[in-house]
Amino acid sequence: MKEVFFLKTCDTCKRILKEFDFTDFNLHEIKSTAITEDELIEMKNLAGSYEALFSRRAQNYKKLGLKDVELSEDDIKNYILSDYTFLKRPVVIDGDKIFVGNEKKNLEALGQHLK
Repeated sequence: MKEVFFLKTCDTCKRILKEFDFTDFNLHEIKSTAITEDELIEMKNLAGSYEALFSRRAQNYKKLGLKDVELSEDDIKNYILSDYTFLKRPVVIDGDKIFVGNEKKNLEALGQHLK
């Protein structure tokens, strides 16, 4: 699978989509087309946990008081499936490699991988 999960209203996602060549990738806009449970399970298998895919920067994270709650992997999975903003983005999958989020080290690794 070669897929990029992104949010079209996210300036960082837009910048990353312009910065790298994703012509061979399926672009999956997560607001207009929800992530399926199977897609999320595949992401988790590649990333190692749902926690690795979970964005604590989502507005609802504070709104729902989740910072004061210990979340299980199942809780995190359900939050990501119920609200696309809980997915750390972008998520780039290229075969058995996954790159999650927009941290500098992650983008450097993605750049090296795509060369």
